[in-house]
Amino acid sequence: MAFVLRRDAGLYGYERALRRAGFDLIAGADEAGRGACAGPLVAASVILGSTPGARVTGLKDSKLLTPAQRDRCYDEIRAKAVAWSVVLIEPGECDRLGMHVANIQALRRAVWRLDIAPDFVLTDGFGVDGLGLPSLAVWKGDAVAGCVAAASVIAKVARDRIMRAAHEQWPHYRFDIHKGYCTPLHQEHLDANGPCEIHRYRFENVRRAAALTLASG
Repeated sequence: MAFVLRRDAGLYGYERALRRAGFDLIAGADEAGRGACAGPLVAASVILGSTPGARVTGLKDSKLLTPAQRDRCYDEIRAKAVAWSVVLIEPGECDRLGMHVANIQALRRAVWRLDIAPDFVLTDGFGVDGLGLPSLAVWKGDAVAGCVAAASVIAKVARDRIMRAAHEQWPHYRFDIHKGYCTPLHQEHLDANGPCEIHRYRFENVRRAAALTLASG
């Protein structure tokens, strides 16, 4: 599908253009945790309303929001959205599928889990086959399409909360700080303690830490 957006169309330009083309319910889908080496991959899908009152105050790409701003947007999205959903793909399934396939599966499942079927789907970055719906992959969709930005916020906040809860079970990894991403702090504790059950063995640094643990044991 091809259509032209003005450069100044704003965050809701894609939705407006699609509604002019006859699509009323437009879902955005995005994920959080694709690049993490621990914890689940979390995907969300959101259908926002079409009225000005349905817009979310201060909404933008979740990576550009502070934690407090994300939490506020998360609550407002859930209150205002026509429909929203969250799905998790656990680390073992990420290992079995590989991260790209797991990413596509997560986005697809999130759209399918919506209580209301959308007329059109916008996905962040990757095209998603098998939806049974017209769709469009949007480069940096979480920065340029409102429903995708909303999905990015829902996925990010949901995953961060999961990882803070994981910190309570495995405090020596400091999941509350790095959320399972491959930071120097995470690697330091991973090398010292070896992987736990929520680490992803598809990642070379996790396999290396596991080998170090076996060698030292």
